Amino acid sequence: MKFEVQLRGPTGKDRRTVQLERSGRRWRFSINGELLEADIVEIDAHTVSILLDGRSYAVQITQPSEGILKLQTALQEYVAEVVDGRVWRGRRGNTLEVQGRQQIVAPMPGKVIRVLVNKGDKVEAGQGLFVVEAMKMQNEIRSPKAGTVEQLLAKEGEAVNADEILCVVA
Repeated sequence: MKFEVQLRGPTGKDRRTVQLERSGRRWRFSINGELLEADIVEIDAHTVSILLDGRSYAVQITQPSEGILKLQTALQEYVAEVVDGRVWRGRRGNTLEVQGRQQIVAPMPGKVIRVLVNKGDKVEAGQGLFVVEAMKMQNEIRSPKAGTVEQLLAKEGEAVNADEILCVVA
């Protein structure tokens, strides 16, 4: 995914070209041509934990208006506006919805306890797709976007590995 971002922060305004590639929790990205890798985990609906170059950052993300993201880390605040509106669009308040065909992967190794959808079902952003049990805890895997379940690759009772594709939502 490649898009333009207008970023406002403590040092002023800057426009950057950002390219993202995801593999499970691992993200590989390029900002104005500089390659970086990070582990990103969602802590709650508005907070992510980012491990970048051995340093950990907690980032709170809110969406005050359509196409605008407010990012807060420790003592700094940034406002990001995605110039290419086809990539991200707000949905249901402060949640984000990714666009395009998405592969839904298991975030950790475990066992599929429940499949909550069928192939061809229409789903909403944030709707539960699977329940995966890992270390005696049940985790609901949710859809990152509204769309249709195009492929269903996991079955109830099946063991899955981390980053294994469970389904595809288009």
